[in-house]
Amino acid sequence: MNFTVETVKEARERIRDYVTETPLLRMEALDAFLGCQVYLKLENMQKIGAFKFRGAMNKIQKLTEEELARGIVAASSGNHGKAIAYGAKMKGAKATIIMPNTAPKMKVEAIKALGAEVISCDAAERFEVAAKVCEERGSTMVPPYDDYDVMAGQGTLGLEIMEQCPEVDLVVVPASGGGLIGGVATAIKGVNADVKVIGAEPSVLPRYSVSMEKGEPTMVPMPEVKSVADALVSNRPGLKCFPVVRDHVDGFAAVDDTYMLKAMKMLLMEGKLLAEPSSCIGMGAVMQGRISVKPEDKVCFVISGGNLGFDQLELLGGVTY
Repeated sequence: MNFTVETVKEARERIRDYVTETPLLRMEALDAFLGCQVYLKLENMQKIGAFKFRGAMNKIQKLTEEELARGIVAASSGNHGKAIAYGAKMKGAKATIIMPNTAPKMKVEAIKALGAEVISCDAAERFEVAAKVCEERGSTMVPPYDDYDVMAGQGTLGLEIMEQCPEVDLVVVPASGGGLIGGVATAIKGVNADVKVIGAEPSVLPRYSVSMEKGEPTMVPMPEVKSVADALVSNRPGLKCFPVVRDHVDGFAAVDDTYMLKAMKMLLMEGKLLAEPSSCIGMGAVMQGRISVKPEDKVCFVISGGNLGFDQLELLGGVTY
């Protein structure tokens, strides 16, 4: 498929009546801590509390009535599953969500509360389990990222960034399988090719850093100790996402958990905004020195979600920034 900014624009029209155009704030209070002019794209204020609703709704909107009647299946670490559960409920369809057993209890319960069935398994097996469920039930799989419709839906926030902050120099995006950063980078570069887009990923799961170096999608081993970035647990780039990411993204930064938590606490204490650890990875990349910025740079950080529990807040107790 020829995935372009026009693909993203079509998705925007398809989901316009369902998604929220989230705020983009100029956050001067964070400038001194990050060494640049800070802008925040607040997808933690999206329906279901994360950007995932954009891609999920774009895909669901394209399903036939017959497909909806047979149900929808998704493999998710939390936010995609919640988005599918929410969208399926809106359409009167049954949703079954395959979740890694590392997913926060809060996210599991939130999905169940929307009427979806939840099946837990090891993170590395979730897509295999999801495929088996689809085969047994005749349901439709909605991938969390490796799907052009999902990627196009996620990319709509990139169009919003360019309308809300056309003077932006750099956009930093949390990266996992590549659906968000692939869609966002395509949208941004389609509007202004001079704007840089950099992905931030956990240092214990550097799937894009490794894959970009090797020139092909490469699987990295799952870490023995799970990252605090529970929304960024994919250990290989999506096969459809990778070429899009390779052609549009300017680079990747691998970020330690320590700096995600520093950024999370800084955002809460100085910016008065609450976001999940995965969402704070871009700011963590700058704080760790993995992304270089200058005081005059206008940098937009995508705050991808705000679904977290008190157990994650407790991690901030001894954190300094």
